Formats: sequence, C-alpha cells, structure tokens
Amino acid sequence: MSSPLSQSVSQTISQTSEQDRTAAGAPAVQARPKVPDSRDYHAERRRYLARARKNAVLQQHYLARLVVYLLRRCAWSFGFFPVVLAAWLPLVLAGFNPVVMVQQLIPHLQAFVSSNPEVQARTLDNLMVGWVSIGLFFLLFDIIITPFRSPIQREADIHMRAWSQSQGIVPPDEV
Repeated sequence: MSSPLSQSVSQTISQTSEQDRTAAGAPAVQARPKVPDSRDYHAERRRYLARARKNAVLQQHYLARLVVYLLRRCAWSFGFFPVVLAAWLPLVLAGFNPVVMVQQLIPHLQAFVSSNPEVQARTLDNLMVGWVSIGLFFLLFDIIITPFRSPIQREADIHMRAWSQSQGIVPPDEV
C-alpha cells in the first residue's frame, strides 16, 4: 500500500520519462544503465525521508502499524506459545495419550483444591511467573526474528526505485 505522496511522485516521474522517450525518438537498443554515485542516491533518500516524516498521514500510518505490530507480537508471545507449551509438553510426556495425561493431572488438581489458600496463592503466583517468563522470552525472540519494518522506509524504497528509473541508473543496492 503506497501513500499519496509516493503515488504523486511516481506519476510525475512516469509522465516525465514518457515525454523524454517520445521526444528522443525511443531508440531501439537500450543503453546500459549507469551506476550512480551512491552519495547522490543516499542524499536523495535522506531528503525524501525528511519530507516523508513531516507527512501527517504517514505519521499516523506509522503509529498504527507499530501498534498492530506490537499487539500481534504480544498476542503470539503471551497467548499462543505459553498455551501450546502448557498443553503440548504434558501430552508429549504422557506419550500422546490424553487419558494418561488426564489421569496424571487429576491428583494434582485435587491436591490444589484441597490445599489451604496460601498454597493456592503461591501456586497461582508460580504459574503466572512461569507464564510471563515464557511470554517475555518468546516476545524478545519474536521481535529479534521479525523486526518492525517502518512504512516510511517502505515509501522511501518505492520512491528511490522510481527516482533511480527516472535518472536511468541502477540503485546501489542492486549493483
């Protein structure tokens, strides 16, 4: 999904390049694209990023994407992984026999119910600490494995591809 800023830049660039091709007579053999001075490329990228960061629509999109990213990572790390581990490990230890798993679990649940409130509170605290520690471990691991990709950087990539085409050059990262 591209922003209105990158769409207008792309349209302007495509119109300019079409006019240049028609004015030049569109040679039959394409000349080999030149390799740019990387300083020009990165200077243009910095200029575009400075303009894009001031764009209110992109700022809102950035914040929305960041919130969605963090919520998704937290849901996976605190919701899915601890629950799967809590169900999967006992099932593996019971030899994938749910009847054996339940038979081993029932005495522990009866002992928990018949214990005094301090023991119940300590057991629940230990379960919460375990759940949070597993969730934090997976959250950190998940954030490292799948880092947040800024929509502003994506817009800059789109702009720089269009800029490189308009300049008739190969971007430095494709050389």
